[in-house]
Amino acid sequence: MYLTKKEERMMDGEEGYAVKKSMEILVALGNIYGAEKLIRVGSVQVAGVSYHNLGDAGLEFLNELAEDGKVKILTTLNPAGMDLEDWKRLGIDEEFARKQNLVIDAFKKMGIIISCTCTPYLIGNLPIYGEHVAWSESSAVTFVNSVVGAKTNREGGPSALAAAFIGKTPSYGLHLNEHRIPDTHVHITTKLSNLPDWGAFGYCVGKKAENKIPYITGITEASLDELKSFCASVVTYGSKPLFYIEGITPGSEKHNPPEETIIIGDNDLREAYESINDDVSTIDLVCIVCPHCSIKEVAKVAELLKYKTISSQPEFWVACSRLVKQIADKRGYTKIIERAGAKFACDTCMAVAPLKGRFRSVATPSAKGCYYSRHNGMKTKIGSLEKCIEAAVRGRWS
Repeated sequence: MYLTKKEERMMDGEEGYAVKKSMEILVALGNIYGAEKLIRVGSVQVAGVSYHNLGDAGLEFLNELAEDGKVKILTTLNPAGMDLEDWKRLGIDEEFARKQNLVIDAFKKMGIIISCTCTPYLIGNLPIYGEHVAWSESSAVTFVNSVVGAKTNREGGPSALAAAFIGKTPSYGLHLNEHRIPDTHVHITTKLSNLPDWGAFGYCVGKKAENKIPYITGITEASLDELKSFCASVVTYGSKPLFYIEGITPGSEKHNPPEETIIIGDNDLREAYESINDDVSTIDLVCIVCPHCSIKEVAKVAELLKYKTISSQPEFWVACSRLVKQIADKRGYTKIIERAGAKFACDTCMAVAPLKGRFRSVATPSAKGCYYSRHNGMKTKIGSLEKCIEAAVRGRWS
């Protein structure tokens, strides 16, 4: 891979350990995937923030980089393993909290914005169309590639950090236009009525597209929150982190539907629900939502919880970024939600928090949330906001 003179000096250690280590990571990655050079990126989003996933070895690695490493570009963080301010209320162990705070301290020392959200595009880290970025979290990568039209591969935590220290990433994969061409046509013949429908649709596309880039027809409208839900599930269940929806997402006008066609109808959606849902009626945790809620979704939760009281049985978490929570505070949504007995889970989510063994079952509108909850040993139910809130009020799924 071609390196400029400055990049060679970085590789030789002239700018310190963190930069040298970052260049080694990026060059190795570029050589593996046949990149010709490094390209500038406009922002970075770093995954691998939860101590639950990092452990002591990951913390040690971060502390080594933080000794002399400072990020060169806008860099935000994926969710941590706990709410950084209200972790006790959410039942997080004190030793876990201590280690998680050490992780956050290391990122702060690097100059990273402690945003702790999987929806950085909702809090100010929003690329423009065609811009190269280096993002990590799967749903966020899919969103900026597909809905925004920026360009990123799905980076690992170390390679994203390396890009933040250098300001560049190897030019391969989805950074190249020739690798952003759709190679399967998905036509949907059924109506998508709510968030879990979009999640179930993502399940179908992910399973059937099998690591391809889908070009989707049959959809005439989609909201940001619906697309956010679809981005999370389609990549979780199997497709590449890029799709086109005819007439809706940018770049769809540049392509024609591929010859290979997949039809998704009522039966496919029903089978998706059957696969995601477990046979369980008692619910221990209701979580809204994965990815993090937008302020519009928080407003909807407040509207549905007004004059209601959560049963003593399930925990009820509203997962969102700290910034969205602050807006909810000012709009009065927080007061309504907490008065009903629900809790905000800022900075964290059901995919990366240490929930294994704490809850036996979860209800959520998120297909991705169900996927990761099963990995934590929980039975899962997917349903609309209305259905999940009904389960929280009654204490059971019906």
